[in-house]
Amino acid sequence: MTTDRAEALRALHVPGDPVILANVWDAASARAVREAGFPAVATGSAAVAQVLGYEDGEGTPVGEMMAAIARIVRVVDVPVTADIERGYGLKPAELVERLAATGAVGCNIEDSTAGALVDPAEQADFLAEMRAAAGRGLVINARVDVYLRGRAFRDEAVERGRRYLEAGADCVYPIGLGDEDEIGALVNELGGPVNILFRPGVPSFGRLGELGVARISFGGGLHRAAHTYAQSLFAKVKEGLSPY
Repeated sequence: MTTDRAEALRALHVPGDPVILANVWDAASARAVREAGFPAVATGSAAVAQVLGYEDGEGTPVGEMMAAIARIVRVVDVPVTADIERGYGLKPAELVERLAATGAVGCNIEDSTAGALVDPAEQADFLAEMRAAAGRGLVINARVDVYLRGRAFRDEAVERGRRYLEAGADCVYPIGLGDEDEIGALVNELGGPVNILFRPGVPSFGRLGELGVARISFGGGLHRAAHTYAQSLFAKVKEGLSPY
């Protein structure tokens, strides 16, 4: 079953016809996403961390993060891919084992830690070990953090992305990249599936498809929007107004 769900998730990554993943933060939001008709569910680490009372950036104890992922997997009947930051200090094989125990069949894995980029060769080795441990049972979305860290150099992003694909990653995630021309160029040069974070200023879903993108996700954006709305409800109640 796990391999079947992993292959189903992998098959959704079609360059030019991207899978859209509305990132969730708990079991209730996962149910809502599934009820809306999405073919897969993705978690967002920043959103899950906030719900659990921790800061993003691996501030969540690994046991609590894995338990949250397991609850999400339990309530949906589609593949779940989990944002697991850089792995919470676990070795690749243990990380794969802990993730498999939750029932998730995909993951995001970052190539920076404590605000600094990891050496690309070291990250490629980490990904290769994950692939060796997981076989085909895990869809690996390898994050490339050069744009997020203020180093918006396409050649570095392409070099990292190619290394990660060669190491066994299924998709490359250049988080923070939003410029239309740069997205198109990177997709063409990388030669593998690309995930783009959707946020204000990023091209439309349709345009991202035309550029060859294979996956579109929201990170913590939907949770931030939902939380802002919840804050407005609480403010109305405090003012003695009906929130409805």
